[in-house]
Amino acid sequence: MMRLSQTDIDGQLENLSGWSVVNEKLRKEFQFESFSQAFGFMARAAMEIEKMDHHPEWLNAYNKITIELTTHDAGGITKNDIDLAKILNSLE
Repeated sequence: MMRLSQTDIDGQLENLSGWSVVNEKLRKEFQFESFSQAFGFMARAAMEIEKMDHHPEWLNAYNKITIELTTHDAGGITKNDIDLAKILNSLE
C-alpha cells in the first residue's frame, strides 16, 4: 500500500467530515450521549476493522472516542486509512 501525497490527503479530507491530520495521522474525536452509545459504536467499528484487517489507534474516555489512522508499513496515510475513516463516519 502506497503512502498518499499531502495533495491527495487534502482532497480526501474535503469529503471526510470531522477528520484532520495531526502528527501525520488521520484523527477524529467522536462524541456520544453516553458511555454505552460510545461502546456500541466501538463494537460496530470493531467488526468493520476486523474485516479490513486495518487496526486504528483509539482512546475511549466515557462518551468520547479519539481515533487515529495511519498505515505503519507505508510510513503514513494510505487509501486504507481513508476507506476506514469513511466507514467509521457511516457508523456514527
